[in-house]
Amino acid sequence: MSISLKASQRNELKQSVTRELRQEGNVPSVVYGKDKEPITVSVNSIELLKTVRDEGKNAIISLDIEGKDSVDVMLHEYQIDPLKDELIHADFYIVDMSQEMDVEVPVHLEGEAAGSKEGGVLQQPLYDLAVRAKPANIPDEILIDVSELNIGDSILVSDITSSSGYEITEDPDTTIVAVTPPEEVPEEPEIADEDAEPEVINEKSDDEDQDQDEEKEDKE
Repeated sequence: MSISLKASQRNELKQSVTRELRQEGNVPSVVYGKDKEPITVSVNSIELLKTVRDEGKNAIISLDIEGKDSVDVMLHEYQIDPLKDELIHADFYIVDMSQEMDVEVPVHLEGEAAGSKEGGVLQQPLYDLAVRAKPANIPDEILIDVSELNIGDSILVSDITSSSGYEITEDPDTTIVAVTPPEEVPEEPEIADEDAEPEVINEKSDDEDQDQDEEKEDKE
C-alpha cells in the first residue's frame, strides 16, 4: 500500500525562484523513470521527511502532482545542506509495480547476544542488505536474532533465508554480525623506584683496594 504525497509542478527553474521555494518550506524535486520524461516539481519538506521517517526509505509514494495523474514513486536520492541541516533537493524514481527492482534494505538486530553477557564485543559490519523484489514486496527491514551468538560466532548473508517475496542478492560470504573476544588490556610497565640508589658498575670493594696497595708496595 502506497502513501500519498502532494506535489506542485515547477516550471520556473531560476535560482531566485528555487530559493524562494525553500524559504516557503518546499523542496525542489525531479520525478523521472525509465522511458519517462522528467518532471520538475516541489513537495513540502516536512511532509516528505515525515513520510520517510514513518514509512522507511523504500516506501512506495503515490505522488499526487497538481494538474497531472498520480504516479507511484520511490525517493531515490536527496541532498541536505550540511550547515543548515535542511533538505534542499529530492529525486523521485517512477516505479513499475509489476517489475522487480534492486534496493538496499536496513538490517536491525534483536535480542542480546549470549557472548556479550560474557564480555564479548558485538560488531555489525553490514547495516543494509541488497535485495531484489517487486515494489510492493520490498520489506521495511530485515530482523536478525542474535541472542544465540556466543563469543567467536557470526552470522553471514548465507545464513539468512530469502523470503518468498524477495531475493537477497548480497555476497553470501559477507559478515552481517559477529561477537568477538574482549580486548585484552595491556599490563602497565613497572616504574623504577626513584629513591633507590643507582648501581655502580666496577665499584671496588675495600679488600680489592687493600690487595692492590700491597701489590704496589712489593713492586717498590
